[in-house]
Amino acid sequence: MRLLTWTVLAVGLIALLAVPFFPQVVYPIFVMKTFCFILFACAFNLLLGHTGILSFGHAAFFGSGAYITGYCVKYLGWPTDLGLLAGMLAAAALGVIFGALAIRRSGIYLAMITLAMAQLVYFFYLQAPFTGAEDGLQQIPRGTFLGLLDLRSDITLYYVVFGIVAAGLWVVWRTVNSPFGAVLRAIREHEPRAVSLGYPVARYKVLVFALSAGLSGLAGSMKAIIFQLAALNDAHWHMSGDVILMTLLGGMNTVFGPAAGAVLVSAMTHYLDPFGAWVTVIIGLVFMSCVLLFREGIVGKLGKILKLNTNFQTDAAPAPGRLEKSKSEG
Repeated sequence: MRLLTWTVLAVGLIALLAVPFFPQVVYPIFVMKTFCFILFACAFNLLLGHTGILSFGHAAFFGSGAYITGYCVKYLGWPTDLGLLAGMLAAAALGVIFGALAIRRSGIYLAMITLAMAQLVYFFYLQAPFTGAEDGLQQIPRGTFLGLLDLRSDITLYYVVFGIVAAGLWVVWRTVNSPFGAVLRAIREHEPRAVSLGYPVARYKVLVFALSAGLSGLAGSMKAIIFQLAALNDAHWHMSGDVILMTLLGGMNTVFGPAAGAVLVSAMTHYLDPFGAWVTVIIGLVFMSCVLLFREGIVGKLGKILKLNTNFQTDAAPAPGRLEKSKSEG
């Protein structure tokens, strides 16, 4: 079974690397957009799936990354790589602010605080003079990456985005499979017990907020470079709802389950576009079906059926002995 899993992954990787050479089969820009949503969903799941924190404000980080990168590249003349870094760091800083304020409450109250703060960010971008309001920040130059790679070529841009997303997903995987990730799951399963073991729970929550926000901002920054546009839709609360939908569809108790949800939602939105407003109805029906039939999400259910390696699934919290060992190692 493990051999089959790695074979499928290898075939999938080869197919992704070959995408730019077969635009008649699949549009590379669409795949790059999907990459951005994959990173966004997996970053969001660090909070929801692995820490048990529901945020309704992640669109603020995604949109902030897009706008800050666009502003730095277009108006300040920064290189694209520095613009991406600026968008990521700005989103991470915003995540620290969100986290420090929101974790004073829990459950639905925490979610409503994140939604309220995200709406403040949205209205800031609506009114700020450099954002273009409803027209968006347009004609963002793609520039070069590291001063060597010309991003005006879709093929070059595709591989740069692919590499950045792969690095971001590695950060997510490494975080989940680390002592830090073990503490996050302990907080999710039984926060008072984690506190009794001596862990500074509030600090861990703010840190994971910042990490999740930074990676979400990086996803938004790349989307702005790909489409040369930062729009209000990137910061709208609908985007926060979309990332929650992606995570639940794929499986929030898995590491890369949200990636499958991101692919599914992006594909339906793209290929069912001729149906107009009915796309929302179709996505809603798919979501209800998955909730009723696959309570663990698509990847979570497949993982249980095929008994995939637990490196790709983290359904259980660590035992106390492992927590204490993780603490000594940390």
